[in-house]
Amino acid sequence: MPIRQLPESTVNRIAAGEVVERPASVVKELVENALDAGARRIDVFTDGGGRRLIRISDDGAGMTAADLPLAVERHATSKLADDDLVSIRTLGFRGEALPSIGAVARLSITTRHAQEPHAWAIEVDAGAKSEVKPAALGEGTRVEVRDLFYATPARLKFLKLDRTEAEAVREVVRRLAMSRPDVAFTLAGEERAPVTFAAALPGAPGRLARLGDVLGAEFRANAVEIAAERDSVVIEGFAALPTLTRANALGQYLFVNGRPVRDKLLLGAVRGAYADYLPRDRHPLLALFVTLPPPEVDVNVHPAKAEVRFRNAGLVRALIVGALKTALAREGTRAATTGGSATIAAFRPAVAPPRGFDWRRSPARPQDTRSFDTRRPFAPPRGGFAEAAQAAFDVGAPAADLREGLSESTEIAPATELLDHPLGAARAQVHETYIVAQTRDGLVIVDQHAAHERIVYERLKAALEQTGVARQILLIPEIVEMDEADVERLVARADELARFGLVLEAFGPGAVALRETPSLLGEIDGAGLLRDLAEHLSEWDETLPLERRLMQVASSMACHGSVRAGRRLKPEEMNALLREMEATPNSGQCNHGRPTYVELKLADIERLFGRR
Repeated sequence: MPIRQLPESTVNRIAAGEVVERPASVVKELVENALDAGARRIDVFTDGGGRRLIRISDDGAGMTAADLPLAVERHATSKLADDDLVSIRTLGFRGEALPSIGAVARLSITTRHAQEPHAWAIEVDAGAKSEVKPAALGEGTRVEVRDLFYATPARLKFLKLDRTEAEAVREVVRRLAMSRPDVAFTLAGEERAPVTFAAALPGAPGRLARLGDVLGAEFRANAVEIAAERDSVVIEGFAALPTLTRANALGQYLFVNGRPVRDKLLLGAVRGAYADYLPRDRHPLLALFVTLPPPEVDVNVHPAKAEVRFRNAGLVRALIVGALKTALAREGTRAATTGGSATIAAFRPAVAPPRGFDWRRSPARPQDTRSFDTRRPFAPPRGGFAEAAQAAFDVGAPAADLREGLSESTEIAPATELLDHPLGAARAQVHETYIVAQTRDGLVIVDQHAAHERIVYERLKAALEQTGVARQILLIPEIVEMDEADVERLVARADELARFGLVLEAFGPGAVALRETPSLLGEIDGAGLLRDLAEHLSEWDETLPLERRLMQVASSMACHGSVRAGRRLKPEEMNALLREMEATPNSGQCNHGRPTYVELKLADIERLFGRR
């Protein structure tokens, strides 16, 4: 077959396939044009998920009558003053968006420049351009796209349901709204209620307000500010506490010089920063803004400009990891407010007893009228709380009767000086697992195992960095039998495990001899620890750096060396644990990302009882 030149209409439709993938792609290109034009208000309206209609209006600079015909020509742009592709300071620069959209749909542009006496309009129907005509418009530009892909029916078949396409449009507007909190956005259409993001104040407070509008009040209440700078690279934004996570990475929003991107380098940096806090199946929520000189980043490596390439990728990654770790360590003792909210929500108001009801004759109370004995568990009436909350109050017999040995006139003085501490003063231990502490303005419920697990883990990390982990030699080595494959994995990593004070060696084909253990763990279940480590080693990613793998070992060891659930603690032990939590970095969550405590404000508790 001889070589021939393709018709211009076919060339334009092929090019449109790279730029216009779905209605959301059209919205992205048009909104970016509005932002480049200096708009301070952008209104987006769609019908049929954008398939039937997309209308975008802005109050930007607009175009003159002479510029309007050029705007719908391929490779015509006003954003490259000196044809410098190295220093790109705008969101768009290729001049392909409008002609590509006009090649596959019915495009109408109405615009008015401040120097023009009135507005002008032009239409493009499947690549056929009309003459420029006078029109009526107050200011800015209005772009309408109708019957998307009607000129390429094959592409139309690949669109999803209207609801799905509308959600993709919503996500595009959300990302662009986060990148520009100084611009007001409105998103409306038949398939959704109107959503409005008002323009926010400049600076970090305004950015957090916009992120809260987009990501919800839950993110705003649990956000940690991120700020770092090195060698003209600036990292700003907000990240959620590790106790507020999602099951996927869709809650991670990354921006480079104001451009929303899904860059693998940046996502990998986020995973590395949170690796010390989260299990592998949970993902953090954050919005990070990377600002650097335009020559230091190439934004022309992806047709949709969704990925970028950094000149010094190592610097950017290290700065992101360092900024996130510093901020999370600074707020490490905080736990997500969602824990307290969920606890309050677990309660429901008790049903008022019928008139004439006698508590003394109720099934929940013994028929005898003996005086109440503090050494007997109190059984509250059923139905007053949700089942999960009700079970927590079935505490069993008290650990000790504090009245023994005291005269009748002796009172137990509360540790009022401890109430001023962030985690307050310990008051009780529930189910030999949870510590209930009182603060000045509420109460705190602590998971003793999760809290001590984080404390031990931080001790191991500190010891490894400073003097090394001290070992204790077992008088009689512990022989642990396991599969030969597990033995091989453990023996192959013996040197790395020895850095944490865990000394072992092969003991025949299917056993391991454990000779030394970390002294700070005290008495541990060596067999259980080795079996867990062998299981974790089988799932290791060999591409992870040695430091990251060592931290995984430390996490497993901390879990086995911490206070277990079911252990009864004395009051001084409980208070000592609370004080250690306050002094330990990242103590708001355990090594697996679970919260170590839940705080309930007194005002919330009072609402349960109708006091507020």
